Amino acid sequence: MIDLLLIGLTRFLVGGQARWIGSLPEKRQRIYFANHASHLDTLLIWSALPPSLRMSTHPIAAADYWGKGKVRRHIALKVLNAVLIDRTTQGAPGAALVPLRSVLAEGESLVLFPEGGRGNDRLPGPFKSGLYWLSQEFPDVELIPTYLDNPSRAFPKGTFLPIPISCTVGFGAPVARRKGEEKDHFLERAREAVAALASDLVP
Repeated sequence: MIDLLLIGLTRFLVGGQARWIGSLPEKRQRIYFANHASHLDTLLIWSALPPSLRMSTHPIAAADYWGKGKVRRHIALKVLNAVLIDRTTQGAPGAALVPLRSVLAEGESLVLFPEGGRGNDRLPGPFKSGLYWLSQEFPDVELIPTYLDNPSRAFPKGTFLPIPISCTVGFGAPVARRKGEEKDHFLERAREAVAALASDLVP
């Protein structure tokens, strides 16, 4: 019931309409990677996915936000099926990818925000390397660029409740892997695939 309430509330306040551009909402193992502009982003993508995909798709969420308080943590873990990541941990290189690898190894899908933090610009900033390493380790997983239009306006930093501004979630064509492609080139190509969706959604 909580999931239906959240979806209904999200769509009532900010819309969250899904646009599939070059891909379809199919039952395939995927990494959806998106621009990151607000705390609303995780809920927007999750609500835009059809019910058949939600249970097998796990958003990556920051523990310092979604792990705070019983209600927020319950929503993240029990409703959104999120994987909480501690962004403050100074562990071994690649330690943050361990729970993500576990999800992919079980045949489930992920939602990533490769910028690593929220940005204020309409287009995504540089991507961190996690998406590259996961794409190399799990070559059969589809990489779906995802663009969120208007979330920073609908839920600006410092606000308690979303502002009723229409948001759209665009899902693009899978990003193909290229043999021998260098990490930086791949990450820029992936970033450009997300940025290209911005013009498709808002001509």
